[in-house]
Amino acid sequence: MEREESQSSAARDVARVAIFVRGRVQGVGFRWWTRARALELGLVGHARNLADGRVEVVAQGSPEALARLETLLREQPSTSRRPGHVEGLVVQQHVPRDGIAGFTER
Repeated sequence: MEREESQSSAARDVARVAIFVRGRVQGVGFRWWTRARALELGLVGHARNLADGRVEVVAQGSPEALARLETLLREQPSTSRRPGHVEGLVVQQHVPRDGIAGFTER
């Protein structure tokens, strides 16, 4: 019984978000920077350019690590040398998925 409780507790400790980043974020190393920060925070997922000029960041991991990534993306001016300029973020909560490894640029 303890094992089941431990597994369900671990599942609750994982969250998934999609963050849509608006601003001068394409062609400036923003996805590479985001990938590096996500890996430092122990997150999995991806960052990809969208046709409308935004970058979509899909990340999964602990709620604390996701909150830290959001802060790093939102911070103005960036204290962590984030490339480009972020004008705004839209954050959507999603159901965590199994089988995701690493963090990629797409």
